[in-house]
Amino acid sequence: MTLDWTKIGSSSPQLLVRPRDIFAALPNKPWSYLRQEQGEVLEDWFGRRRDDRDVVIKQNTGGGKTVVGLLIAQSTINEGIGKTVYLAPDTYLAARVRDEAARLGLQTAEQPEDPRFLAEQAILVTTFQKLINGQSVFGVAGGYRTPIDLGVLVVDDAHAALATTEGQFRLTIPVDHPAFAALFGLFDGDLVKENRKACLDIEHGDSTAVVRVPFWAWADKQKQVWDILQPHAVARDDAFKFAWPLIADCLSLCTVMVSSRGIEIQPPCPPIGKIPSFVTARRRVYLTATLSDDSVLVTNLKADPANLAQVITPGSAADLGDRLVLAPVQLNPSLGDDAVRQLAKQFSLGDRDGDGRPESRPVNVVVLVPSAAQANLWRDLADRTYYVGDLEAGVAELRRGHVGLVVLVNKYDGIDLPGTACELLVIDGIPRPMAAAARREAAALLDSPIRRARDVQRIEQGMGRGVRDVNDHCAVLLLGAGLGMAVHDRTWLDLFSPATRAQLELSRDVAIQLYEAGLDGIRSALSMCLERDPQWVQRSKLALAPVRYNNTGVVRPEAIAAREAFDLAAAGQTSLAADRLQQAINVITDPALRGWVREQKAGYLHFTDPNAAQQQLGAAIRDNPMVLRPTVGVDGRQARAAAVQARAAAEYLGATYPDSTALVLGVRAVLDDIVWDNGRTNEAEAAWQKLGLHLGFDSMRPEQLYRTGPDNLWTLTPIQNAVFELKTGWTRPAAASRRRTPISSAAACSGTPRRTPTRPACRSWCTPPTCSTRRRSRCRACVSSPRPSSPT
Repeated sequence: MTLDWTKIGSSSPQLLVRPRDIFAALPNKPWSYLRQEQGEVLEDWFGRRRDDRDVVIKQNTGGGKTVVGLLIAQSTINEGIGKTVYLAPDTYLAARVRDEAARLGLQTAEQPEDPRFLAEQAILVTTFQKLINGQSVFGVAGGYRTPIDLGVLVVDDAHAALATTEGQFRLTIPVDHPAFAALFGLFDGDLVKENRKACLDIEHGDSTAVVRVPFWAWADKQKQVWDILQPHAVARDDAFKFAWPLIADCLSLCTVMVSSRGIEIQPPCPPIGKIPSFVTARRRVYLTATLSDDSVLVTNLKADPANLAQVITPGSAADLGDRLVLAPVQLNPSLGDDAVRQLAKQFSLGDRDGDGRPESRPVNVVVLVPSAAQANLWRDLADRTYYVGDLEAGVAELRRGHVGLVVLVNKYDGIDLPGTACELLVIDGIPRPMAAAARREAAALLDSPIRRARDVQRIEQGMGRGVRDVNDHCAVLLLGAGLGMAVHDRTWLDLFSPATRAQLELSRDVAIQLYEAGLDGIRSALSMCLERDPQWVQRSKLALAPVRYNNTGVVRPEAIAAREAFDLAAAGQTSLAADRLQQAINVITDPALRGWVREQKAGYLHFTDPNAAQQQLGAAIRDNPMVLRPTVGVDGRQARAAAVQARAAAEYLGATYPDSTALVLGVRAVLDDIVWDNGRTNEAEAAWQKLGLHLGFDSMRPEQLYRTGPDNLWTLTPIQNAVFELKTGWTRPAAASRRRTPISSAAACSGTPRRTPTRPACRSWCTPPTCSTRRRSRCRACVSSPRPSSPT
């Protein structure tokens, strides 16, 4: 006999809405119960926060965020709130999410046209790029498609989505595009006035040189700009197709950067309202493990700051795998990075004592590097090197079994390497921004807390690649003094998530006992972690047991002001926009950040009061010399020699470093930045300035401050200066003969273009040797001639 199941049970069955109930009712779920942490998060969302429009959920890496996001999406479908979309950072991870949903027994769709998605019967799993672009299938404001109404958007790896958002709202015009030459010609005079040297560098193909088109020139020449750009937009040019529809309405407000790669046009904040499906979604849920500063959710995605004030987290932060994190240079400053690279290779072969014979289990060693140049340092040691394009195959190979030492270039997030896929992780440098506007901001806020927080986020993202659940383990090595400082200095440590910070502090206890032990001590500690030494495992679990998440969101006041000011300006209320930024300026204590925000205010102020805008720039440049120069120029600062060099050095070092270890790491970090790398010339010049301060000299960067003169100037005595031209971005022997004017003029005016008497100058010109493999510097004796001969 066949039973009629429609007559059994409730006569009018109700769809389950509570996420835990949905999971319990799944017939083929792979686990009997949700993890405790997942259950806590879901109950908090359902019982307290599900009616809030913007919700941030923070769980440790490997804490089961994907399952949480899928159950929230299914709950929204069952409640009848509307269509649900789960957004992953890329297509590879979107496929992984669909696989996870299939294991749970949840229905998913891959395309927005899928009838099941449109009928609210399946969760659409796609990428952030699919939703946010100028040709979005979800609809664009003012476009021909009817926007798709959404009930919930679940944004996985929210930090990655934020970077995508910035790129989608940026119009990039390549250097070989006809519009590049036309725009460059239109603003040539303005660019030269702003920074002649940078313009020359751009013309010579220097990839590090960037210069901003002055906002007044951009605003005043909008008719010519539209005449140049509009024909390409109408023709649906490939360079314009996806960005132009998103930024055209606020073109006059955009920041415009010129580099040797092209011209970038980008609004101060993404006009996210151009994507109606995003801004009208009734629920937006952001999943993240490492987003310590939630401000970017406000500036980039217009999230409600009031909603972000409270974060949903599990009750305990102990749901993290076992990690030992060591910075070799912190243990022994005399250890070279090359020796540590050799150690990593030996561990991949099973040679843990370094005697050349494998006596232990070989492990997969994964190395994260920020660039191809850094990857080259591992070329002779790597078994594989993978870039973003072929990363999926590399990850699959690692998950299948032993590979050896694998280098991943510029991929610090979005990959899972559980278990034996990665047991020793090496982080060799932090990725630097590639977009011209981001590079300029990084240079302007070089030592600011904002830049430090962003670097910590990238470090933590990288460290999370090898630990994917609470039972996993991974040893981590951090190369270089900069990363060593990040895990030593309290101002850096406090920016890590609570669980990671607890592991770093436990690792520091290990490091103290290994201090000056050399490579043998590091080998012993790594083996202890890899072989799951019971004493180590116990201490590791005890360190995490009492750790709790911080459930208070961090949203900086200037971020809220920047978002609100942009929205006002986009609505034509530029004067009110300037007033809103002034409210933030009044409470900013960091001079570099204050100057940066003043520049933004000046940009809005120009539309109603150009003279006041220039005065605001004058105030901005006094706080931050990296901002735009006002049209009236900048008064020179009299460089003064310290009365007692040793005392000046002692005062600077005492104010900068909390202890002797931090001092050693800090000095080494300065020296590490002075390298021959055409991608890091600004870091090299900034490091040289710091080196002068370390030595007790008044140290400055005239070329950055006044857009003329040498790269660096040290005031040695009341009658002597040292002038430096760093050629760290050049590899040709002829580099020293390329640009002589800055040195000559600097010798005459001591590096400041106004109000500075002529002084003798010690001229030092640093150029790479023919082979470009190491530095050399030659310095002539101090001379009094204001027009010296060519330096050698």
